[in-house]
Amino acid sequence: MMERSLFPTARLLLPLLLLVVLPSDAGAEGVDYYELLGVSREATTREIRRAFKQLALTMHPDKNPGDSEAHDKFLQVNRAYEVLKDEDLRKKYDKYGEKGLDEQQGGRYESWNYYRYDFGIYDDDLEIITLDSGDFEAAVNSGEIWFINFYFPRCSHCHQLAPTWREFAKEMDGVIRIGAVNCGDNNHLCRRKGIKSYPSLLIYRAGETPEKYNGDRDKDDLVRFSMQFITTSVTQLWQGSAFTEIESAFASGLGWLISFCSDTGDCLEPRTRQKLAGMLDGLVKVGWIDCTAEQPLCDSFQVTSGSTALFPPGSSLDKHGSVLWINTLDSKEVYSQVIKHLPDLELLSADGFQAKLAHHRWLISFTFGEGNAASNEYKKLQAFLRNDHIQVGRVDCLADVELCHSLYIHKPCVAVFKGLGIHDFEIHYGKDVLYNIVGFAKDSIRAHVTALRPENFPSDRKEPWLVDFFAPWCPPCRALLPELRKASIQLAGQMKFGTLDCTVHQSLCSTYKIQAYPTTVIFNGSSVHEYEGHHSADGILEFIQDLVNPSVVVLDPSSFTERVTGRSVGQFWAVDFYAPWCGPCQALKPEWRRMARLLSGQILVGSVDCQSFHSFCQQQGVRAYPEIRLYQKKSPKQDRYMTYNGWNRDAHSLRAWALSALPRVSVDLTPDTFRSQVLSGKDHWVLDFYAPWCGPCQHFAPEFEVLARMLKGDVRTGKVDCQAHYHTCQSAGITSYPTVRLYTYRGSKMFDHSGEIINSRDASVIANTVRQRLQHLSLHKKPKDEL
Repeated sequence: MMERSLFPTARLLLPLLLLVVLPSDAGAEGVDYYELLGVSREATTREIRRAFKQLALTMHPDKNPGDSEAHDKFLQVNRAYEVLKDEDLRKKYDKYGEKGLDEQQGGRYESWNYYRYDFGIYDDDLEIITLDSGDFEAAVNSGEIWFINFYFPRCSHCHQLAPTWREFAKEMDGVIRIGAVNCGDNNHLCRRKGIKSYPSLLIYRAGETPEKYNGDRDKDDLVRFSMQFITTSVTQLWQGSAFTEIESAFASGLGWLISFCSDTGDCLEPRTRQKLAGMLDGLVKVGWIDCTAEQPLCDSFQVTSGSTALFPPGSSLDKHGSVLWINTLDSKEVYSQVIKHLPDLELLSADGFQAKLAHHRWLISFTFGEGNAASNEYKKLQAFLRNDHIQVGRVDCLADVELCHSLYIHKPCVAVFKGLGIHDFEIHYGKDVLYNIVGFAKDSIRAHVTALRPENFPSDRKEPWLVDFFAPWCPPCRALLPELRKASIQLAGQMKFGTLDCTVHQSLCSTYKIQAYPTTVIFNGSSVHEYEGHHSADGILEFIQDLVNPSVVVLDPSSFTERVTGRSVGQFWAVDFYAPWCGPCQALKPEWRRMARLLSGQILVGSVDCQSFHSFCQQQGVRAYPEIRLYQKKSPKQDRYMTYNGWNRDAHSLRAWALSALPRVSVDLTPDTFRSQVLSGKDHWVLDFYAPWCGPCQHFAPEFEVLARMLKGDVRTGKVDCQAHYHTCQSAGITSYPTVRLYTYRGSKMFDHSGEIINSRDASVIANTVRQRLQHLSLHKKPKDEL
């Protein structure tokens, strides 16, 4: 019996060889952007930003007034920065070179003073972690406390706060995480988080609503505010409770850090004890004893060599060999000594490795010998992951060489094993910091992404697979991985997800002609489809949805003649003439698919491969790629069309252009027609109150026309220009633009003369809301009296 394909209409669109280009070849026509900025191809966004800042301070035209070429040189550097800082643009550049980019990037730049004083205020501060859209969610959901400064580069108050924020960060370093978000670079993130003024200081705790700081902006007040969120208790021990408390903690696997306080000795201050309680939460309980009042109790601990002692979990109060006496009052130094002295992660060996992983979920640190400097911090992982039922251990690859080789692990790393055996795991490729590892572990356990190797690569393709071919050094690759996890959750049971590290499995990647990273491919039987789109879960899901139900019709000369040239009266076609080797064509593909879905039911959308049908495209007068045309309603000249010449080739811009050619369904209302047809008429109406100068109104205009067509025959649609008819809009209570209102007619009168506001700018949502309201009205109409 033939298996039923997930994508019954899908076929091999193009050989992969045509879709991938060597990055070095791609950039051959111009200066290499990485060389221009002086960074490696694996540079992080922060490294790219810092490199650009240094160049901006020396190459800026303001600093080179006598150099006639300074402007052009700086434009080139600025363009390189604008491209490489953006994950999607960077991938396109790596793959297709400058040919894959729109030409308008990098056309503007700021003054020299901006780069000197405003650009990346906290980039050079080690205690302050600069977050962006890529790692923000993982950070604030890691379980640690984050205090984040949302700032804008040109904000004077932000600059005034900066010295204080740095001092505060040094004071609280290690106690809570101190972060900063540049809302100039991360505008969408800041808007999503409701940031409306700068600087905005918010404290985040996992699973809780962030709390905004509104106090004085001095260091002491910031510290006091922060400390109230460290809710881990500090216990005062006394003769009647001390040993019971200590033994109870030992039984739970927790140690004790006890400060012995007296009139003659040093003692950790209350705030220091509270800081340490937060820093060591889940590992060590913190307590203190007043030795002036509890002298016999202090004597029983043989307090002779210091005022503070660590009793590690499992230690004995009778035997003090394992006790660590600490002779410092600095919280960071105390923490450092404590964390080093705590037991290491559980060491797993090859003998019991498979048995342990068969029934439990594990986060494993693979080390080579003594491990790295971060290994002490890893001791805190168990505390963060306990509620997720993830156990934490380590494997020494020098001692268990064969085990690590079987997993293709050749350097230190962290991996999550998902409880289904030794072969179902995923490796962490993000930042080697605690919050990033914790976020990865929690996401990986919920997701369905597997690290692929030759042994489990889906070569037979009995099931649909999405395979991400990547390189760990590639920042766009690392940015895509968490999005793959999100997509795998949405498609659980329908498709399998895997990642293949091409730096380890070079021969396998060569077999599939992978030459640029990331290359994401969907295998389904004999069909192979390369993903071209945004690095987001939504983009991946849209792409897969489009494979199941293609929104773009693949045209050849015969079908073009039949369907486009021979289109029926009132039918419109948007057609993309492209070549597979053309970088801008490849960049357009995902936007063209997205536009087609947005135009569903309005305009038919197709594409013609001009490499396969070169003569036909020449006959159609196509001279450059991509050529975007809209074939309008049937006329005596069958091939009548409009050509798109706009700068922006995103889905929404293309959609607005296409819809502008359709005949309008909505009507323009005047004060007289508003009163006579809407308020006194016998039809249901949906109205768009707008102003010509309003940007959101212009963006909403084509969406309203889509709505008008969706409701045609049931509800009339109209537009009111509130600039031309100000008093009409004022009497209707319109206070913002655009405003959408529904006016319903009920038998002998308008149901509500003020109308009902519909708070949406999505045609489908508005249409569903209108239909629900009309259905509700019909159900509640009074039955007519037959007499």
